[in-house]
Amino acid sequence: MTSVAASPLAAAPRLSPPPRSRALSSASAVVALALLLFVAALGTAGMNGTAPGTTPYTVGWLLSTAGVLVSGIVLWIAVRAFRRSFRASREMSEGRILDARASAAASLQDAKFTFGLGTAVLIVVAGAVMITMNDAIIQKTFLRWDFMAESAGDIFAAFGLNIRIAVVTEIFVLAFGLLLAVARLVPGRAGRPVRAIAIAYIDCLRAVPAIIVIYLVGFGLPLLKLPVLSDLPPEWFAIIALTLTFSAYTAETYRAGIEAIHPSQWSASRSLGFSFGKTLRYVILPQAIRGVIPPLLSLFISLQKDTSLVNIIGTMDAFNQAKFYSSANFNLSSVTVVAVLFIMITIPQTRFVDWMLERGASRRGRKRGK
Repeated sequence: MTSVAASPLAAAPRLSPPPRSRALSSASAVVALALLLFVAALGTAGMNGTAPGTTPYTVGWLLSTAGVLVSGIVLWIAVRAFRRSFRASREMSEGRILDARASAAASLQDAKFTFGLGTAVLIVVAGAVMITMNDAIIQKTFLRWDFMAESAGDIFAAFGLNIRIAVVTEIFVLAFGLLLAVARLVPGRAGRPVRAIAIAYIDCLRAVPAIIVIYLVGFGLPLLKLPVLSDLPPEWFAIIALTLTFSAYTAETYRAGIEAIHPSQWSASRSLGFSFGKTLRYVILPQAIRGVIPPLLSLFISLQKDTSLVNIIGTMDAFNQAKFYSSANFNLSSVTVVAVLFIMITIPQTRFVDWMLERGASRRGRKRGK
C-alpha cells in the first residue's frame, strides 16, 4: 500500500479573512456628510434674520465656523475609513491577507470613531440650539454676562470662606474620624462599650443629612448659652457640624483600610510583644492610611461641595452672596458663577484621585510581576 505525502502548501495553516468593513465605513461616510450639511444649515439659519451681537447670531456664527470645521474633520475620518476598506479588498485579492486584516481593522476603528465623534458633535449642537430657543431664554436666565461680571468679585471673595471651612473641617475630620475608627476596633470585653458608642455614633451621623446637622448645630448651640461654644461665629458652627457628619464617613473609610491589612501583620506584631496601640501606630496604620488616601480625597470633594449648605445658618459664603445678587436682579447668572467655581476646584481634585488610583494599581501590578 503506497502512502501519499501531503504537500507543504496543503499543510500550512490557513489565515482567517479580514473582517467586513465596507458596510460600516460606507454608513459612517453617509452619516458624516449628513452631519456636515445639517450643522452648516443650522448655522446659516441662525445668522439669517438675526442682528449681529445677539445670542442666536453668535451661536449661528459658531456653528458656521467651528461647527462646520469639526464636522469636516468627522467627514475626513469617515472618508479615510471608506478608503481603507477598499484597500483591504485590494490587498485580499492580491493574497496579502495580513495587510488586508490590518487595513480592515483600521477601517472599522475609523468608522466607529466617526460615529462616536459625530454623536458628541450632535450633543454640543443640540445644547447650542437649546440656548437660542424661545428668544434665548436659557442664556438670559443663567448666562447673562453682565450680571455674572457684576457679581463675580463679591462671589470670589465669599468663596474664600467655603475654602477655609473645607480646609479646617478636613483637618478635624482626619483626626476625629481616625479616633472613631480605632474606637470601633478596640478588642476584648473591656472595649465592648467603646465599640458600641462608636458604632452608634457612626450609624446615626451617617443616617442624618448634613443639612439637618448644620441646622441643629447652627441654631442650637447659640440657644444653649454654653461658654465659648455659644459665642462662636457662624462659620465655626458650620465647621463643627460638617466635622460631626463627615467624621462618621471617614471612620468607615479608615476601618476599611485597617481591615484590609492581612491578619498576619497583627499576629506578627503581637508576637513580638507590641501592644494593641503600638501595633496600630507602627505597623497597621502606616500601611492602611496609604491605601485609603484616594477614597479620603473623594470624600473631601463631597465635603467641599457641602460647604454651600452653610448658607442656611446665615454664613455669607459664595452661594449666599450669589443668592443676594439673584434676588436683586431676578436672574440666576450669579449662581452660575458659584457653580463654575466649584467645578474649577473639584475637577482637578477628581483627576488627582484618578491618578493616585492608577498609580496604586500599577504598583500592585509590578509587585505581582516580581
